[in-house]
Amino acid sequence: MERYIAFDVETPNRLNHRMSAIGISVLEDGQIVDAFYSLVDPETDFDPFNTWLTGIDADAVRDAPTFPELWPQIQPLLDSGVLAAHNAPFDLGVLRRCLRDYEIEWKPSARYLCTVQMGRRLLPGMSHKLDALCDYYDIPLDHHHAGSDSRACAEILLRYLDGGADPAPFIRTCSLA
Repeated sequence: MERYIAFDVETPNRLNHRMSAIGISVLEDGQIVDAFYSLVDPETDFDPFNTWLTGIDADAVRDAPTFPELWPQIQPLLDSGVLAAHNAPFDLGVLRRCLRDYEIEWKPSARYLCTVQMGRRLLPGMSHKLDALCDYYDIPLDHHHAGSDSRACAEILLRYLDGGADPAPFIRTCSLA
């Protein structure tokens, strides 16, 4: 079994170009073997909607690291397997914009899979929102908390794999440049 790095980000505003939190859950050999969570100082304004949704505001991130300060800690985790996210284009897009805006060079592309897209193929006819799938699989969820959302993504992926799903057709490559 491959190593999967389920991650989730929260954003401070509708521009979705910075993160205010990141959660990472590492799935290996059929279990979650590592987890990471941090608030992130986005160095930008918060929209009221995003604060309402995530509970994160400028006061919450006042002493949090910025993305460049956090990068040396999260890069080894993100490098260690196939990235996975629930609605991966969103989370990968935020990551790509953070790397670009802070002029951080990583790698030109990354392999990833999206648990929303997997679910649509594996469980047709039902909602594939994170909270709906967590209800379906009885997975605890503190929705819009990046740590909880990344763990839920890892648990959903684990359910798919335990059910016999072949992840290979769902693995894509995205540009990070």
